[in-house]
Amino acid sequence: MSVLALLQRARVDVWIGGGWGIDALIGEQTREHRDLDLMHWKDHEAAVMAALSGMGFAESFDWRPIRFVVTDLDGRAIDLHPLVFAEDGSAAQASFEPERPFLYPSSCFVTGVISGTTVPCLSAEQQVYFHQGYEPSDRDRHDMAQLRRVFGISTHF
Repeated sequence: MSVLALLQRARVDVWIGGGWGIDALIGEQTREHRDLDLMHWKDHEAAVMAALSGMGFAESFDWRPIRFVVTDLDGRAIDLHPLVFAEDGSAAQASFEPERPFLYPSSCFVTGVISGTTVPCLSAEQQVYFHQGYEPSDRDRHDMAQLRRVFGISTHF
């Protein structure tokens, strides 16, 4: 069973970000991925961890409340980002600067396609927002090039 199917069965809402999220928006895998970035309701963290533990994942990195990572014995990694939702459907994620959390407008929660399956993910605009303020890797450059190619949106690198 896939991680997304398992979390869906556990009634946990998640959205794919990062490289897999961009590939979901495009509808095809454009590169190899070293991890899966998932945004989840902070209040559902116990259910997320219970479901993933059942698949053999264990916590390997902790930067809570910003993010944490779980890995399995095969080396698969899931980078988890806890979100606090507002009544209007927008969300915030803690940052290293508490007065400047990462913001998620309600419109950024969209769907894409991975291997022919519709999946929840973050919008192209939200992906661009998160790829700012740091020196990009070759993977980041590739991902932003894909967003420019497919959606015609501007990126800062």
